Parts: sequence; structure tokens; C-alpha cells
Amino acid sequence: MTDKKKILIVQPIHKAGIELLENNSNYDVELIENIDDKVIKSKIAECDGLTIRTAKLSSELINASKKLKIISRHGVGYDNIDLKSSREKNITIAITATANAVAVAEHVIFMLLNISKRKDMYDKTVREGNFTNRNKLPKTIELWKKNILIAGFGRIGQSLIKRCKGFEMNVFVYDPFISKNKIEEFGGIKVEDLKETVKSMDAISLHMPLNEKTKNIINLDLIKTMKKNCIIINAARGGIINEQDLNKALNENLIFGAGLDVFETEPPKKDNPLLKNEKVFLSPHTATFSEECMIRMGKETIQNIIDFFEKKLDKSKIIKF
Repeated sequence: MTDKKKILIVQPIHKAGIELLENNSNYDVELIENIDDKVIKSKIAECDGLTIRTAKLSSELINASKKLKIISRHGVGYDNIDLKSSREKNITIAITATANAVAVAEHVIFMLLNISKRKDMYDKTVREGNFTNRNKLPKTIELWKKNILIAGFGRIGQSLIKRCKGFEMNVFVYDPFISKNKIEEFGGIKVEDLKETVKSMDAISLHMPLNEKTKNIINLDLIKTMKKNCIIINAARGGIINEQDLNKALNENLIFGAGLDVFETEPPKKDNPLLKNEKVFLSPHTATFSEECMIRMGKETIQNIIDFFEKKLDKSKIIKF
């Protein structure tokens, strides 16, 4: 490689990743923290590669690029990137396919435990001096030998099933693209009918991409068929669950509770009723925010760019569209 490649880092990533470029004489690096479209547009024209976190890369921005060849997404979702324009300009999109599975899987278990053990209610009881009234509190739920559905069985789903097995849970898997044999290798049970399967689940964890088929796939009609003690966790993409329907279902005690790390609009609007609903456990799209995961994601985000220009990028990290 003779000519230096200009790499634009849109939004900060862990310094361990940036150092991979700074220590490589083949690259010039520029970090921009201001994700206003005008700022990105003024910088994108001359870059050869860029990294992106949550900022939007619209068709206008992508079309403003003159020599962009690789977009490396800091994460596994890519719904914030205009795919049509990327395809037309022959731009490769890569994801950090191997970095975040453990952190997200642990976050799902964290949410399941907090909801099933009524963490906020029990903690509040002690702090408010109502310790002696503990026998009047609603009882908790055990995860032991309960049925859980993992909807989407990529690396995160595969990491989650290992942790569910620690609770001796019966794990069912819905993923039309993963074979029965693959799922059974992990100790799961492949199911074909999502609508039928949810009827007997005690917990549902969503790990699907957001697209036309999955948008609002969890809606009021489907929730009405679920068990009263069911817990729904979404650490995938906002929009998979219809938020208005979920709020209504929780208020009507149709299910036990829910955990959301992602929202249809981020940050959620102040009038989103889920923000005041005590039956939902919320986190601000931070399932990957372990220190260890941030290091892995930062490094993999940058390594994908280096590997691309050195023509050795792992095909499993390239988005097909």
C-alpha cells in the first residue's frame, strides 16, 4: 500500500481501536464527535473508509462520498445505513460480528433476573422502612426449568443459550435461517411457528434484525396469546415490539413484565408511556457497554477496515445486500 488511506471515525470508539490505525503508517485518521449531517457531509467526501456507531448515514451523505470503499459498523445492526446508496456505490459494509455476544447475552440475563425477582420493588421496600411487611409483597418467579424462546440465533443467541442452560431452562429457538442440527448442537429446540410457540413461553428474548418482516412482530394480538407470567426482553432493535401495544399489555396484566434496551425512537420521546410504566425494566441501549466489550468492538471495528484494504476481511463480517 503506497497511498495513505483516510479513515473517518464518526463518533468516538475505544482508544484501543483507534490506536490500531494511529500505529499504522498506511492510514490518516480523523475523529468527529459532532454527528450533524452538515459536518459528516463536509468530511465524507475525501475519506476512503469510515466507522459509524448510531449516527445515520443517509443516501445524501453516502452519495456525497467520492472514494468511500468501506463502512465499518461499531455493532451488528446496520439499519442506520442507507443500503441502496451503498450498493449503488459498491461500498462494503462490515459489522463487529464477534465482539458483543457475551455482553448482550449477560444483559438479557441481567434483565430477566431483575424483572423476575422484582428488584426495584424489593429494594424500595427496604429503603422505605417497610421491611416487616415483606410477606405482603408479590412473590418472585424462578427461571429454573422455565421455557424461554430465543428469536434469532446468531452469535448473541448462541451466547445466550449457554447462560440459559445454567438455569436449566428449556430453550426454544426461532430462526428460519439456522438449521435444526445447528440449534440442537447448542441444546436448543428449533421451532417453525413463532405465533404458536409464544403461547407456552415463560420468557422471550428478541435477537432479530429490524426489517419489514420483523417490524411490530410483537404486537397486542400476539401478546394476548402469551402466558400471564411471560417476560419479554428486547436487546435487538427498537420497532420489533409495538411500544404502545406493549404498554397496554403491561397495564392490563397480560404478561408479567418486559425489559427494553432499545426503542423505536432513540432517545425515546418524553411522552412515551413506557417511561412511567413500572412493569418495564429499561436501559439506554447499553447492552454492549461493558468495558471488555467496548475494547473488543473498538478493535474489531478498526480491524475490519484494515483487513478490507489488505484484502483479507472475513466474509462472515460483510453484510450481503
